Amino acid sequence: MAQIKLSNLRHSYLSKPESDEDYALKKIDLTWEDGGAYALLGPSGCGKSTLLNIISGLLVPSEGKILFDDQDVTALPPAKRNIAQVFQFPVIYDTMTVYDNLAFPLRNRGRDEETVKERVTAIAEMLEVTDMLTTRASNLSPDNKQKISMGRGLVRQDVNVVMFDEPLTVIDPHLKWKLRSKLKELHQRVKATMIYVTHDQTEALTFADQVVVMQDGEIVQIGTPVELFERPAHTFVGHFIGSPGMNVLPCDVKDGGAFFAGERVGLEGPLEDVTNGSAEIGIRPEFVSVSGNGTGLAAHVRKVADIGRHKVVEAIANNSRIHAILEGDAPNAGDQVNLEFKQSQTRLYKDGWLASTPGEGVQ
Repeated sequence: MAQIKLSNLRHSYLSKPESDEDYALKKIDLTWEDGGAYALLGPSGCGKSTLLNIISGLLVPSEGKILFDDQDVTALPPAKRNIAQVFQFPVIYDTMTVYDNLAFPLRNRGRDEETVKERVTAIAEMLEVTDMLTTRASNLSPDNKQKISMGRGLVRQDVNVVMFDEPLTVIDPHLKWKLRSKLKELHQRVKATMIYVTHDQTEALTFADQVVVMQDGEIVQIGTPVELFERPAHTFVGHFIGSPGMNVLPCDVKDGGAFFAGERVGLEGPLEDVTNGSAEIGIRPEFVSVSGNGTGLAAHVRKVADIGRHKVVEAIANNSRIHAILEGDAPNAGDQVNLEFKQSQTRLYKDGWLASTPGEGVQ
């Protein structure tokens, strides 16, 4: 396995890019440590697949370097980078048995049959497909085909990194959780460096120790799932992660505080300089409380969704939509209510970026 370092990386599909808008990937500096589980998370078109193709060697970046354990591999073809890749659609040989599919990457590199048997048996046990080893791959269900595709990526012990490009896209929703759990278990057992590319926040947050969130060719935040949820560095992260996402409300900053609908809102702590640029308040629905006691922000309930575990209340205040997640009783559509924000979780953003710091709340 290897540490992977991206240094001053940029990429454009144009021969003569003239501005940042011409780059599919803006400047990226990033290090993935040996043996870690990482995810690249973002919407379609954000640049995550471009970045994956650059790491794998399918694309040569316009600028910058890719280092595997301090070895510059920027100009090396995929075959010289010693990587394994699992794609959206299972890459297996339907005419071969499961055993021969798992053995193929090892036999292709001249490993002796004793080594092949040892590794295939070990991976089959991890994947829980030992009873399928003599089955032709064409007879497998889609989820088991993808299991074998994953196994082909994991069977070699000499790879620098295993990369997964949206591997659960074609899997039925009720089976996805099984494969997500299995993949996490496999990482813990084989300790391989793994990079998982997806637009699905659930897949990223349940698999990765560190998640890289991308938007418009840039990295907007790197953090643990808890860090991304509790303290989004950018309003995009707040929107993209969570269901529903973070409430983002326009506000005015004056007298050292933030005001929404004419009401001063208590913030988590001191503010950075926000004299220039647009300011917004960010608060997760989980930290919005709803009452009818006249204390807090006046609002009316537009609708209430009961999703079993909790209820999602959508309220309107000063023409802004605000979500609250409640357990137990909830108001009805059309009710007049009051909303209160948990101060330690209420943050200020300037031009999209976090501009408040933890500490004694600002009243």
